[in-house]
Amino acid sequence: MSNAVDVIEARKASIGDGAEVRRLLPQRTLRTIGAWCFLDHYGPDEVSRGPGMRVPPHPHIGLQTVSWLFQGLVLHRDSLDSRQLIRPGELNLMTAGRGITHSEESAAGRPPVLHGLQLWIALPEAERHGEPRFAHHADLPVVRDGAANVTVAIGEYRGERSPAEVFSPLAGYEVAVPGGDDFALPVREDFEYGVVAVDGSAVVGGTLITPGLLAHLPAGESEIRLSPAGGRRLARFFVVGGAPFGERLLMWWNFVARSAGEIIRAREDWVASRFPEVHGYPGAPLAAPELPPVPLRPR
Repeated sequence: MSNAVDVIEARKASIGDGAEVRRLLPQRTLRTIGAWCFLDHYGPDEVSRGPGMRVPPHPHIGLQTVSWLFQGLVLHRDSLDSRQLIRPGELNLMTAGRGITHSEESAAGRPPVLHGLQLWIALPEAERHGEPRFAHHADLPVVRDGAANVTVAIGEYRGERSPAEVFSPLAGYEVAVPGGDDFALPVREDFEYGVVAVDGSAVVGGTLITPGLLAHLPAGESEIRLSPAGGRRLARFFVVGGAPFGERLLMWWNFVARSAGEIIRAREDWVASRFPEVHGYPGAPLAAPELPPVPLRPR
């Protein structure tokens, strides 16, 4: 099957202390892929000198955060008193529910290079006001499929299921494909998919993708063909997928909601210090930006 690939170009954004990232979701032309509603790709960045990553305490509502590393070491803290190191191939999954605060920073004794993804999953209506919680999964299934290795971060692949608890039909895989191979990744026809080329040029469904580009494939495909480009010995991809999300979302700053009133109340709660605190972060929390002058509307 030939894949119908749309190519989405990242926009540059800054996080925390001003570190630059490639923001692939949301875009004006593509708001979500299934319930995946946010995707930042950062690095590889040199972090052996200076403070490295510094994302001060900040609030979330209505979402799950997914932290995924390809290289490096990051320390997560949150207002549930979680303190967790994240390493490559391990999954941090934080469920904000009605409200949580967290921070991320480069850890002491870290490797010299930091490279990873930060993703959000929109919680459906039935789950988005629930209690916050945090989970770390260090032992994820890795499926050897021909010459390729597929790490199952979210969802299921060839009978192997991630232990991560999510609330919508979703998939999240890291796929490593050796040079010289053209790997057919079997996928669900009722899911739409997005594919990030992690390390350099690679081919997705016959289309050349480089870091800073997202390959989007609408529902209806049964496989996605992945291969290295330019004579590379190995290509790594991160694949997100899900059933098209039927709820209209309103996203602003770190909040995923359904109405402007919810966003305004969440911002007021943060400004008034009504969100729970993160203990141990060496710095002040993030200040909330000003609300935009035009009315916020769900999309």
